[in-house]
Amino acid sequence: MSLPSSTSSSSRLVFGLLCLGLLTNEIGANLTFMFSNLTLFNVEFKSPSWLGRSIAVNSNLRIENDVDPNIQEDSHMNTYELIHKYGYPAENHTLTTDDGYILTLHRIARPGATPVLLVHGLLDSSATWIMMGPNKGLGYLLYEQGYDVWMANCRGNTYSRSHIKYTTNHAKFWDFTFHEMGLYDIPKTIDHILNHTNTRQLHYIGHSQGSVVFWIMASEKPEYMDKIILMQALAPVAFLKHCRSPVVNFLAEWHLSFVLQLIGVHEFLPKNEFIIMFNQLICDETTITKEICSNVIFLTTGFDKSQLNETMLPVVVGHAPAGASTKQMQHFGQLKRSGEFRQFDYGWLRNHWRYGSINPPTYKLENVQAKVALYYGQNDWLAQPEDVEDLDRMLPNVVSKYLVDYPEFNHLDFIWGIDARELLWERMFDLMKEQENSV
Repeated sequence: MSLPSSTSSSSRLVFGLLCLGLLTNEIGANLTFMFSNLTLFNVEFKSPSWLGRSIAVNSNLRIENDVDPNIQEDSHMNTYELIHKYGYPAENHTLTTDDGYILTLHRIARPGATPVLLVHGLLDSSATWIMMGPNKGLGYLLYEQGYDVWMANCRGNTYSRSHIKYTTNHAKFWDFTFHEMGLYDIPKTIDHILNHTNTRQLHYIGHSQGSVVFWIMASEKPEYMDKIILMQALAPVAFLKHCRSPVVNFLAEWHLSFVLQLIGVHEFLPKNEFIIMFNQLICDETTITKEICSNVIFLTTGFDKSQLNETMLPVVVGHAPAGASTKQMQHFGQLKRSGEFRQFDYGWLRNHWRYGSINPPTYKLENVQAKVALYYGQNDWLAQPEDVEDLDRMLPNVVSKYLVDYPEFNHLDFIWGIDARELLWERMFDLMKEQENSV
């Protein structure tokens, strides 16, 4: 199979990695990926048929029957259109950050109700909270619980790709990490919601990177803690010392994002010909290779076939990856390599010029004075329990910490899991009401 000549360098690299993974000789239940004499990852899988070896025989993926019969339609709709399609009150809001990024904020409007802000993870968007449909998406369920639901879109994703000065073709547009999201995007989003609703506080729910940007906001702008009723972190990330994700480990070992920047690739996994081709060939609802599609996703986050609705895969890949900068990916690799939660490392010389020290400053987690609830999973390769425990010890006001009572619960089950409502979300709803009553 050949790639179109217009396909970017990053796509060719990812395509090569995927092909290498697909061709890896799998004997038993271990996958070892080596480059030269360095082992990048050695992962033990609980299913030895992880890359579709069993698709001709059977599949362990669950197929839910109560989904839209024309699921492909949802994969091509944007967040506003999805909300409107299913009969909910949809709104688009636009705001401009202090450094010039133009962000889109989506709302399932319930005027007069307590606002809740949902902040997506890496390579994700506001669509993640509603793409599973009514009775399945956390955004819809929060609305049914009586909340005014707001869904953020951080800079660089599908809905926030504009700037007052730069286009996405300009390298300066992509000169950001999650640091700037926490410093500019989230504070501006919170202010917009509170001003629009004429309220003093809101609930905050962040998944993965959505928790990272909250810690950063608290570290750099601690005054925003007074605007939070309760912060609930799904698969919380700060420390990546024990991270088992092969993708993050690869970034940490090989400085991949730095190399991509050097060759002029500033957006990580852009939606181009390769991604579209991969979706059509591997993840289409009519193909028998959907198990390969699901396992490519699992390779980053941890394997849990029983909680992924195979029918919804076209919708998932229709909305993700939603965009990120290569510098952003580089920053995650640095967190893994250093084992610390700190600002971007520019090298000792630029660090000294920028920070006044040869090492980047660590974020001040002691500034997270808002009430925090931490939810984590045993099978989450990105937010490993040991790292979440370290985070818990650093935060001053954790009111709840819950390890999901399901051994296979992975990084994506927090937002897409078939049984997420019973396993986790009902507990979250109860805690929200409890904290509101205690104010």
